[in-house]
Amino acid sequence: MRRITRRTALAFTAGAVAAPAVTTATAEAADTTTGTSEGRRSTGGRNPVLRTDLVTRVTPRNNWLVTAVALQYAHRIDLRGGAIPPSAFQVKATVGGQTAARTVTRVYAGTTAEVDDRSRPGRPGDRLIIELDPNDSNARAAGTDPLPLDRAYSVRQVADVHTPEGEPVLRAGPFAVRNDNVTTPVADDFAAGSFTDSTGFELDFRLYRPEGFVRNPWTRTRYPLVVTLHGGGEVADNNMTQLTSNRIAVTFAKPERQRRDPAFVLSPQIPLPRPMDGPDGTDWTDAKVQAALIELIDTFVSEHSRNVDTARLYLVGLSSGGRGIYSLLAKRPDEFAAALPTAGWGDAATMDRITHIPIWADHSIDDPVVPYREGRFGKPGTWTLMNALETAGARVTRGEWANDLPKAQFEARSRELLRQAGATRSHVLFTSYPPGTTPVNPHLAWAQTYENDVVIDWLFAQSR
Repeated sequence: MRRITRRTALAFTAGAVAAPAVTTATAEAADTTTGTSEGRRSTGGRNPVLRTDLVTRVTPRNNWLVTAVALQYAHRIDLRGGAIPPSAFQVKATVGGQTAARTVTRVYAGTTAEVDDRSRPGRPGDRLIIELDPNDSNARAAGTDPLPLDRAYSVRQVADVHTPEGEPVLRAGPFAVRNDNVTTPVADDFAAGSFTDSTGFELDFRLYRPEGFVRNPWTRTRYPLVVTLHGGGEVADNNMTQLTSNRIAVTFAKPERQRRDPAFVLSPQIPLPRPMDGPDGTDWTDAKVQAALIELIDTFVSEHSRNVDTARLYLVGLSSGGRGIYSLLAKRPDEFAAALPTAGWGDAATMDRITHIPIWADHSIDDPVVPYREGRFGKPGTWTLMNALETAGARVTRGEWANDLPKAQFEARSRELLRQAGATRSHVLFTSYPPGTTPVNPHLAWAQTYENDVVIDWLFAQSR
């Protein structure tokens, strides 16, 4: 990847970013077939594996997981209506120097290396998708940094696969195959780049460009820009975990959302060593980082002036990213159309500058990392900031409900809160989650936030 400087101003080619492929020779790949041509069933179930891919997924609560293995065969697999029992395949993962089995949940044929979420998945094709239990203790694809997953998984067929009529389709054997590649749907569609500001400070970033822009970069269609600010746990030099550690950036790039709201998604990452100037110079409020972030946004908008809708610039962020939102809004109060800060903290004294900006904030009442009222480093949490906004003249519409409600119920409560806000002409909404209702850890309030279509629809409806 070439460096993107301030002078070249983010003008780099479109393209998905994926881990480099490492091909592993296998006995199956060396196997020869008896004159079968592409598209025909190979004789006696002999059908060599050509490549093996891990399919990963960024999840709302469990971060980045390996959820399937996709095998590509030399010839099309047609089960003629039959099914493959999960017990026909054994999958082992070597993670952190430890090798252990993964639990196979479903196996089916297909045409692409993708998980099929339908209740009756699969169709004839040259791929075999082996789904894995995401709750396995060794399902993770990353810790602080991405785990080394090239050739980390082995797959062995341990039972023959037949059609319902008993005709052999795939034969078991003593050899295992290992993965050649790792794919992460949606995250792989973000291009990687870096930006060097006028002082020489560098920020890595990932960028998603809407499909219409990629097809025709000369289009005059204008798209919103969503800027995502990661939390303190994603400060790193990998230009990856700001996408995969939390389901924030991928929310706005997933196909169903882009069909409804095509947008640019800019996801910068704060580098190591962690910049900290003063007790509350936390990440996005560090002077060097914030100056580079502002310059990155300004440069991107300037260089894409024909295609960025400057009336629809949005900030979304969690934890220290929420802190960054409150700070940035106060310093650039006329730039952003709306913001989604989750589990953040900030300066109550600056809230009078942002009373006009639509904000939907949320926070767990029992958050131990960024306390709901007290916040961090002497700067108050969301509850206190919302009170300060109200004192400064903003109408704040408040709601409280469990953070572990099923999606439909959660969105119904959000929809009712939005109705109340509309009735009072309020553009600031605040959702609180009662103690004990935020799964995994009370600080992780954002799991439902970015899965909530009501909230995301609200965000894209805002315009300066």
